[in-house]
Amino acid sequence: MNRNLRVRWLGRMRFADALTLQEKIVSKKREDRSLEDELLLLEHEPIYTIGRTPDRSSLLGATHLPHPLFPINRGGQATYHGPGQLMGYPIIDLRRCGQDLHRYLRWLEQLLIEVLAEYGIPASRRESLTGVWIENRKIASIGVGVRHWITMHGYALNVCGDLSPFNYIVPCGINNVTMTSMEKETGRPFSVVDIARAFEKLVLDRIVQLRIIPESQPINV
Repeated sequence: MNRNLRVRWLGRMRFADALTLQEKIVSKKREDRSLEDELLLLEHEPIYTIGRTPDRSSLLGATHLPHPLFPINRGGQATYHGPGQLMGYPIIDLRRCGQDLHRYLRWLEQLLIEVLAEYGIPASRRESLTGVWIENRKIASIGVGVRHWITMHGYALNVCGDLSPFNYIVPCGINNVTMTSMEKETGRPFSVVDIARAFEKLVLDRIVQLRIIPESQPINV
């Protein structure tokens, strides 16, 4: 089993360019299963995204949005991405991980919880709600896509910066949700680059946990 994971920091990047890069990597991995898994870490220029759903009520009409809207092939409702968020796009072959999407989502949540704990921020899951929370405040959103058991898209961790663009939508379709950030919770300044480094260190240590498959679970090849 190939345990390699390549982590790349891409800096500030337009959403469309990051999506094109993800699609290229997924296509190559689909053709060649021996290719290493990857994690892309970056920030985006301001943009709203929404997943493949006929219900667009979370956009509140969309015509009032101060930044562009980009429909994408993940699950979920509308969200905002922009400077001050650490975006993480794992491109992982789940055929090496038991083909269990729910287990993958819980693994992502746990990584985020552990990174936040390193900075003294007590985060947790909430029952039936994907993502990471501090009490009733949401600090990280997760939305993934899977093609032929290869993941794309991923998570957005609010590190610092302006959260007001979330006020123009119903974030992730959750009414009355309050979005927060590491900076807002602690009153301390944070660098997205520094948090990316911390996440890289943790994920390289924790990837083996995702690839440990319960004995009772068969692998389809």
